[in-house]
Amino acid sequence: MRAVGWARSFPVANGVRAARQWTAQHLASLDWAADAPDTVHSILLSVSELVANAHVHAAETAHLVLTWDGYCLHVSVADADPRLPRPREADESATSGRGLGIVDALADTMDVHACHGGKAISACFHPPGIDDPHGEPVPE
Repeated sequence: MRAVGWARSFPVANGVRAARQWTAQHLASLDWAADAPDTVHSILLSVSELVANAHVHAAETAHLVLTWDGYCLHVSVADADPRLPRPREADESATSGRGLGIVDALADTMDVHACHGGKAISACFHPPGIDDPHGEPVPE
């Protein structure tokens, strides 16, 4: 299978909702999505969190890339803020600070890295029933 991918930028004005809807449309085109509603919901929640973080912390457009390689749906959100996020504990009364923790809990893997003068946060989601092409055990 050849990888397929999609990319789009989402401005601050209406980005989170539009990013979630755009992602849902592309996920619907993948064979496994109808049989993996939990994975789809995890991806959509993660897209919402990552795009919202880009808007809040970079105060500008979020650049979203989705790539399906036959094993993993890669979600990457980039922005122009060069400051890499630091893990932090949100106390019970905090109203923010949980976004990356949510993405980390939902995704099979997550990575934060500097790129093009800004940063990108990438997460990988393995749908159930998809075998790893490298023979590694599929995460449960």
